[in-house]
Amino acid sequence: MSRFIRFVETFNSLDKRWIFLAVGVAVVTATIFRLTFPEIPTPMVRAIYDKVETLPVGSRVLLPFDYDPGSEPELQPMADAFVRQCAEKGLKMYFIALWPLGQSMVEGVINRVLLEEYPQLRYGEDYVDLGYKSGGEGVIAVILTDLKKLYTTDARGTNIEAIPMMAGIANIRGFDLILNVSAGYPGLKEWIQYAGTPGNIPTAGGCTAVQAPLLYPYHPDQMLGLMGGIKAAAEYEALMMEGYPKFAENKARYLTALTRMGPQTVAHLAIIFFIVAGNVAYQIMRRRKGAAR
Repeated sequence: MSRFIRFVETFNSLDKRWIFLAVGVAVVTATIFRLTFPEIPTPMVRAIYDKVETLPVGSRVLLPFDYDPGSEPELQPMADAFVRQCAEKGLKMYFIALWPLGQSMVEGVINRVLLEEYPQLRYGEDYVDLGYKSGGEGVIAVILTDLKKLYTTDARGTNIEAIPMMAGIANIRGFDLILNVSAGYPGLKEWIQYAGTPGNIPTAGGCTAVQAPLLYPYHPDQMLGLMGGIKAAAEYEALMMEGYPKFAENKARYLTALTRMGPQTVAHLAIIFFIVAGNVAYQIMRRRKGAAR
């Protein structure tokens, strides 16, 4: 019993630097061994996945990427997952950006996912990059009624009328789904308010964790689903792994959110352990002091 008490006394007076070291070691270990944990998708995440799965081949999906490199680690897995699922389903992908640096995010996805993993898809027939336009929600309001009023060419300078997959599209009411990835303004909120709701277009997307609480009130009437932060992205990747087993064969490449959640989960477990153990040690020493008095 005395050894236990000595251990409790030592733990109770433990230098906090040892705690920081322990958490650091836990994170580094989880990163090196690429630890992953099972994810149970929430209804809002599953709703997006199921909606994409039910779209017929050839359906038109608008993909606004409204984020920049600062939020790329949190949002890029969402964008990649959206594009991969659309490509697997044979959907027509229309990329657009309302953030200046969102255009580079679009180009990154096209180069990294579509060109490398789906070389059979053809630009202009299966996907198109409409580029960046300034104006925020003003852009959305205009293209809701007349898309070609603002977009006369694509990001490559090709006349919009010369792009096969643009034929028959007068405005964004012709799209079957809007999947937005955003880090703030303009973003998913504006797409819901100025496109999804007035145009009666199913709208969903992903956002940073701090932005998610501001968007929850729109679900489910105006927003069919939401991915909030890297945790939700990992849930979406779990669904992708379940629906398309080939993605589970190389988690490091395809399931980046799941691998990033591993170190985060381990760190949280380590912190919880120290909180619980610290409180238990404190209560034991408090009672001993009371009994001694």
